[in-house]
Amino acid sequence: MIKEKNILNINKIRDDFPILKREVNGKPLVYFDNGATSQKPQLVIDVINKYYTFENSNIHRGIHTLSQEATNAYEVARKKVQRFVNAQHEHEIIFTKGTTDSINLVAASFGKKHLKKGDEIIISNMEHHSNIVPWQMICEEKEAVLKVIPINDKGELLMDEFKKLLSPKTKFVSITHVSNTLGTINPVKEIIKLAKEAGALVLIDGAQAVPHTKIDVQDLGCDFYAFSGHKMFGPTGVGILYGKEAILNDLPPYQGGGDMIKTVTFEKTTYNELPHKFEAGTPNIVGGIGLGVAIDYMNSIGLDKIEAYEHELLTYATEQIKQIEGVRIVGEAAKKASVLSFVVDGTHPSDIGMIIDKLGVAIRTGHHCTEPLMNRLNVPGTARASFAFYNTFEEIDIFIAALKRAVTMLK
Repeated sequence: MIKEKNILNINKIRDDFPILKREVNGKPLVYFDNGATSQKPQLVIDVINKYYTFENSNIHRGIHTLSQEATNAYEVARKKVQRFVNAQHEHEIIFTKGTTDSINLVAASFGKKHLKKGDEIIISNMEHHSNIVPWQMICEEKEAVLKVIPINDKGELLMDEFKKLLSPKTKFVSITHVSNTLGTINPVKEIIKLAKEAGALVLIDGAQAVPHTKIDVQDLGCDFYAFSGHKMFGPTGVGILYGKEAILNDLPPYQGGGDMIKTVTFEKTTYNELPHKFEAGTPNIVGGIGLGVAIDYMNSIGLDKIEAYEHELLTYATEQIKQIEGVRIVGEAAKKASVLSFVVDGTHPSDIGMIIDKLGVAIRTGHHCTEPLMNRLNVPGTARASFAFYNTFEEIDIFIAALKRAVTMLK
């Protein structure tokens, strides 16, 4: 294949990420664990430092200058998120701690009000634990039934089986947009359409999609969309739940406390309007502001360019790894994002990860919080290389050389 190195100004981009200049075990760092968390550009690091140095204050409840400045910066970030995912209203953007928190919010609030004995929730065989366990918990509490869309050996959803699962009992469908383990890009627009025809609400776990492709929640038609800041070059501890206005207004609050109320007496509490109804307590203020800066940074590069460049990286890495004897790719869906999972015959993934770490290459090994998927694929875990737009073809060459060395050592 032709390496499309001119899609991005990669040298300039890499200069924006100070951690990429460090060495690990005496070797230049090759960071291929972006599916777990992405690195942060200097702009995001600077805004965090600036906030705590000069602007630190609580938001929404102060009349003094610092509080007003912090509140304004936080709410500007909310507007950036709204535009980033093309939500219809600013108040449809709820700040959370991350994707896991967002899914727990929806499962708990929806389940509390609407789920009854015998109702059905549908997820898929490739879900992250954070999109399994919250639904198991609420199903157990409400005596509802959790159903699972199966996958084929390539790691693709069996859509005919999904259609069979849908019924008048289906109340909710919660599906990952991009598999964190396989890189599979699911046909979420079709899933949403089918679920809607069955009368169900739909949540899309976008944690692995948002860093790599442009999202338009109005075009998708989903009721909820969840993602995390730390996987899209922003701070840890902050995430987003998009929800349609009417549905969010219908749901009860997830947590009680400050800022989510209008009035409180010992007899009764009146809840605040959106988005504050779901944002109890002091939030990760600088996390939200930093996420807004990360969005600015991604927009400055261009989501279309990011997607095209990362596709070239994935294609090149896939071609190279297939040439190594004894290595098998896990997850070969026709449509994939920047994830390359693999196993090596006769070895444990952790052994591979430890050896190539000594050569400066960071990958993830294990079950990737998808144990049911590992059971379906009959593997104890995989080694996973996951790419971002600051990675290079030269880094892939280093990774491939390190992997070849590890395979030779472990034979």
